[in-house]
Amino acid sequence: MLHSSERKAVLSILLLLVSSPTLRGAAEGSTEAPDGWRSFSVREEIAPRFWVEKSFDATGGTVDYGLGLAGRGSEAVDGRWMRTVPVEPGKFYDFRAAFLAKGVESLERSVLARVVFQNAAGEQVGQPEYPSTLPEARAEGPRAAGAVYEAPAGAAKARIELHLRWTAHGEVVWRGAGLRETQKPAKRAVRLAAVNHRPRGPTVRANLEKFAALIEDAAHQGADIVCLPEGITVAGTGKKYADVAEAVPGPSTEVLGAAAAKNKLHVAAGIYERDGSAVYNVSVLLGPDGRLLGKYRKVCLPREEIDGGITPGEEYPVFDTRAGRVGMMICWDVHFPEVARELSHRGAELILLPIWGGNETLARARAIENQVYLVASGYDFKTAIYDRTGKPLAEAKSDPEVITAEIDLSERTLWPWLGDFRARIWREGPASGGAK
Repeated sequence: MLHSSERKAVLSILLLLVSSPTLRGAAEGSTEAPDGWRSFSVREEIAPRFWVEKSFDATGGTVDYGLGLAGRGSEAVDGRWMRTVPVEPGKFYDFRAAFLAKGVESLERSVLARVVFQNAAGEQVGQPEYPSTLPEARAEGPRAAGAVYEAPAGAAKARIELHLRWTAHGEVVWRGAGLRETQKPAKRAVRLAAVNHRPRGPTVRANLEKFAALIEDAAHQGADIVCLPEGITVAGTGKKYADVAEAVPGPSTEVLGAAAAKNKLHVAAGIYERDGSAVYNVSVLLGPDGRLLGKYRKVCLPREEIDGGITPGEEYPVFDTRAGRVGMMICWDVHFPEVARELSHRGAELILLPIWGGNETLARARAIENQVYLVASGYDFKTAIYDRTGKPLAEAKSDPEVITAEIDLSERTLWPWLGDFRARIWREGPASGGAK
């Protein structure tokens, strides 16, 4: 989730693409670029077509330029524009670039920027950095890539690279790429909470009132967001799914929303939704004003729910909240990597998991392979909060109990030999069909 200053930076970069004067480019294939940019490919046989697009003012002076790369009919194409700029260790630098891609099937694998810090002798320092395609720039048309990095100890310069690869007929034009000194990113502290409680009924209302009290407990511990278990309106009541299914928003979200508003925090909880003849297992998300922000319909259904008449969902919504960019999945979803991967692909920094029972190892794996925080609230599953390495930051030991953990979403997780794995997932993982 970008802050206001970052959004302004993104918009200014995108304007380079959408408001430039008519382009009168240099001859196709020209690699004579301004500002020290030079073209490079590992082998000539896989080099893309390079060119420079220049725009001029009324006097003929250059006011803007773009760095172009295009495929030559082979999926093996791989090349980049490169430029080296000075940096100072310990200082922070904001990388921003705009690009316009055409005919590229897998955008995140084929169109990317890279920043390589080097010492004075030109040797690599630390691991290469991979700026992300920014969420605000993922619609059709001009896009932006960006990130803020601290120059590591020993760094004297940084090589900026603008890539096109693995696209036979695609092309891209990059503009405005550079590193600008900036301030250290502000801390994004968030206190996560999970409720460990198996409701015992005997009524839906009794269950909801008990959870409302536990939501208040989470607020007293300073929580920004709290996750409740799966199916809180059916557990302990002896009722069937269809018996407790309701409209969303409806009676249960009204009670949960009132608790969220009273305590000024976000609440996620598993209930059952009726939509016409369909009954869905859903996780709802209530905002600190008590209003419904949205819902997630469980995609992966076990045979017991199928036999019980539940209908699967098919969408993967992600929500911007004060606790970061949040996605939700439910119980059986954790046994399949696709759900968490889709949520991560849509920018989720945090996944909330209402769950009945399941495999804790797989929950940890979902956190690790997507580099997200994961909050699980369960019955026959350990209620816990996991960091991006799969390590439990907090675990419940009694019922009822509310656990919390404070995280900093601005803090990067750097792995030995890998660097920032989260930034590499979409650059090096299986083709996904482009940014969403």
